[in-house]
Amino acid sequence: MDPMNATAATRIAVTGSTGLIGTALVRSLRADGHEVVRLVRRPARAADEVAWDPKRGWVDTKGLVGCTAVVHLAGAGIGDHRWTDAYKRELRESRLLGTSAMAEAVASLDTPPRVFVSGSALGFYGETGARKVHESAPPGDGFLPSLCVEWEEAAAPAREAGIRTVFPRTGLVVARGGGAWGRLFPVFKAGLGGRLGDGGQYWSFIALHDEVAALRHLIDTESLSGPVNLTAPEPVTNKEVTAAMGRVLRRPTLFSVPKPALRIVLGELAEDVLGSQRVVPARLLESGFSFAFPTVDDAIRAALRSR
Repeated sequence: MDPMNATAATRIAVTGSTGLIGTALVRSLRADGHEVVRLVRRPARAADEVAWDPKRGWVDTKGLVGCTAVVHLAGAGIGDHRWTDAYKRELRESRLLGTSAMAEAVASLDTPPRVFVSGSALGFYGETGARKVHESAPPGDGFLPSLCVEWEEAAAPAREAGIRTVFPRTGLVVARGGGAWGRLFPVFKAGLGGRLGDGGQYWSFIALHDEVAALRHLIDTESLSGPVNLTAPEPVTNKEVTAAMGRVLRRPTLFSVPKPALRIVLGELAEDVLGSQRVVPARLLESGFSFAFPTVDDAIRAALRSR
C-alpha cells in the first residue's frame, strides 16, 4: 500500500499542473482522494485554483493555507525551443523567479507545509560519460549545470524556514504526451527512428508512472531532503534506446542523425542531446522506493499503454 493512501486525505498545491508531469501527478493524487490546488498565472476562476505571478514574485498565499505539501514543477521547457540568448534568459528566469516566489510564499505561512518539493533536473551533473554518478557528485560545467545550481539555491527561503525541502533531479521522462521522448514516438512509429550521433551517450530515463510515484514518495518520506535523482536504476545508451524502440514498436531503426546535422538543427541544445549522463537513483533506492518499470523496454511499453 502507498503510505500516502494509508493516511487521511491531504491538501497539496502544485505548480506546473498543466505540464506533462504535473498533469499526471494531479490526476494520481486526486484519484486517491487528495485535495489538489493548482497554481495558475492568471486570476483564479475555479475553487481548485490559486493565482500567482512568478515574474513579479507574487503568490496568493491564502490559497496555500492548509496545504501539507507544495510541489513546484513550473518552468519553461528545456527542449521546447532552440537555445537563443533570449530563450536561455527565459529558461533561467522562469525557474529562478518562480522558485524564489514559491519558497518565500511557503516560508511566510503561519503554518507552513511540511514539505516543499522543488523541481530540478539531471542537467545538474553535466557530461558524465560512462561514469556512474549519484547525488553526491558535484555540478558539471556549462549552461544547464549552472542553471540547476541556481535553481536549487532559489529554494533557500523554504529550507531556512525549517521546511523539509527536496529537489527531484528528473531524468528523461518516457511518455507519449510530451517531453523529449514524446517527440521520438511518432518518428519511430513511422520507421524513421535511429541513433543520435554515435549512439554511445548514456540516457538516464524514467517512466512517467514511476516519476509520479517517486514524487509522491518524496512527499511522504520524512527522511528525504535535498537532491534525489529521479531516474531508472540502469541508464542505457542511445544505441540501446534505439534498439528498444524498434523492438517494442516493431519498426526498423536504420536511420541515424550525424552530430553536425544535430548541431545545425538544435544549436547549443545539441550538446545536451549528444551528451552522456549515466546517473543512478541512489537515495531513492536506499529509501525503499520500488520501480514499476525499471527497464527501458518496460518504460516504453508503459508509455504506449497510458492515456
